[in-house]
Amino acid sequence: MAGNRAVVYHGPGNVTVETVDYPELVLKPGPGVPEGNKNRQCPHGVILKVIATNICGSDQHMVRGRTTAPPGLILGHEMTGEVIEKGRDVERIAVGDLVSIPFNVACGRCRNCQEGQTGMCLRVNPDRPGGAYGYVDMGGWPGGQAEYAMVPYADWNALKFPDPDQAMERIRDLAMLADIFPTGYHGCVTAGVTTGSTVYIAGAGPVGLSAATSAFLLGASVVVVGDTNKDRLEQARSFGCETIDVTQGDPKEQLAQILHRPEADCGVDAVGFEAHGYGAEAGTEAPATVLNSLMDTTRAGGAIGIPGLYVTGDPGAPTEEAKHGSLSLRFGLGWSKSHSFTTGQCPVMRYNRGLKKAILAGRTSIARNVNAKAIPLEQAPQGYAEFDKGMATKFVLDPHGLIPA
Repeated sequence: MAGNRAVVYHGPGNVTVETVDYPELVLKPGPGVPEGNKNRQCPHGVILKVIATNICGSDQHMVRGRTTAPPGLILGHEMTGEVIEKGRDVERIAVGDLVSIPFNVACGRCRNCQEGQTGMCLRVNPDRPGGAYGYVDMGGWPGGQAEYAMVPYADWNALKFPDPDQAMERIRDLAMLADIFPTGYHGCVTAGVTTGSTVYIAGAGPVGLSAATSAFLLGASVVVVGDTNKDRLEQARSFGCETIDVTQGDPKEQLAQILHRPEADCGVDAVGFEAHGYGAEAGTEAPATVLNSLMDTTRAGGAIGIPGLYVTGDPGAPTEEAKHGSLSLRFGLGWSKSHSFTTGQCPVMRYNRGLKKAILAGRTSIARNVNAKAIPLEQAPQGYAEFDKGMATKFVLDPHGLIPA
């Protein structure tokens, strides 16, 4: 096979679908590939025929020019597909298997992987801990918004669906296992959500809606979602969430009207570094707003999960400090309330197997809750543009036209 269509980043606001090299079991030199990863042999890898690959808010940060992503980068880190070729060292995964691929690239052999911290693998990225497909500073592994993609360490990374026919019936739901469903779940687990909890989730994008779905799975009694986007808030209400429109005033005051107290048991930041202020700061970018608000709205002794993305390099930040990831946090407030915080990439493998079972057993409808919509690969630029405008939709790219209507 000689051809492979993929979504390629060419600079702020510029993504195209074009023909790229067909993947091989080697990480060739290319945009974002660090010196130590060039020509890295992957006999432990597989070639995937991509069935579903999603557009993520993390991709959107790059496309907006808010990271140091290099032009020419193949985008996409949320892959589900069929194995069509495997390396000589692959034992557990077979050609023909239908699998979900965690967005974390992990070796399964280093200390962090062995301790379950697969988001911080020490061996797949020579520049820093942690790897991911199609993402800035994450090892240079080509992304999966493509017809075909290479997955290293397949025996470790690939989550197999035992019944492909059953899996295809729920493919929209299962496509969320690569990132946003485990990421939202991780945000809730690290925030301490449990039976009877009240939860305030900042952000009604796909990760925030995934966190809300996860909070219900974990037994929360009340799930409150805050945002500025009315369509996304309506989507949250569609599956039982209470909502706060932060353009209408202080979240703490609105939370008190819902919970009869101004604080929730648990807080989740599903917004990240492109947060905008409310009140006097309405309409302006204020990167620390959500974190400071969550310290204000989470009870003393509570926890805050932070699955929202924060970066060390942001060329478009509103201040010089924020360009380097330095934010004006009210950390004294968090300290005085004895809050605990969990940050960083979600270790997808900690959760994806259990969430897969919940989906296949009909215990959750994550695709419905995030309003998943399948579109052809060639419509990816349009999907990026609509998502950037705040459309309450999770776009799922369908490179081969295989997702059932």
